[in-house]
Amino acid sequence: MLNLKGKKALVTGSGRGIGREIALALAECGAEVFIHYIGNDEAAYDTKKMIDKTGAKSEFVKVDLCGADCADRIYEKTGDVDILVLNASIQYRKKWNEITLPEFDDQVNCNFRASLLLIQKYAPFMMKNNWGRIVTIGSVQEAKPHPDMLIYSSTKAAQTLMAKSLALQLCEYGITVNCIAPGVIATDRNKDALADEEYRKIVLSKIPMGRAGGAQEFKGLIQVLCSDEGSYITGQNIYVDGGMSIK
Repeated sequence: MLNLKGKKALVTGSGRGIGREIALALAECGAEVFIHYIGNDEAAYDTKKMIDKTGAKSEFVKVDLCGADCADRIYEKTGDVDILVLNASIQYRKKWNEITLPEFDDQVNCNFRASLLLIQKYAPFMMKNNWGRIVTIGSVQEAKPHPDMLIYSSTKAAQTLMAKSLALQLCEYGITVNCIAPGVIATDRNKDALADEEYRKIVLSKIPMGRAGGAQEFKGLIQVLCSDEGSYITGQNIYVDGGMSIK
């Protein structure tokens, strides 16, 4: 088991889905975890119950990432952290010529702007401490963009490019910055879509492994990237997608 005892981690969008599994993975290694979420109180409480069983500490942080003051509001609740995982995102399925300005703003602000604001807020402590881990959660859509998710895929690509740039600028301070790009993961976000058998067959036909991934399949990777064992890995974008990005 990798050791993260004494470390504090903030995982955005960790009330459910992939974020929940990331929070649990870090808690299992002994990290204190801040469970960030915005809408689903019940799901967030379920996440906390799961973390409690590991013996790790956890606290709730309920803040909307679309706000320009989101980083300040979150920091007020967490203080400095050693590990920052930028998982939360918004996606709207719309034809490119039907996208509204509010939908554009929501996705850009939550998926990209908030990532920059949070890194600006939390990186100074990591730099002072000469240790830090930043992980962004992107998407296979960076390589295989969905035609009805133009803004979502674009913001994920922008977030990854930002992370790679910052990896070069922060490595001298003992901070690693990496990206994980999920493929089709069976979570509540896409549960309804994958329940359609016709659609499911089309989706799975694009995945060499022939199945959707499970959120728990991020566990080992996130633990390594956020630990001392991952100290020589930085600036990487690692696809967890059953081979979808290379098909």
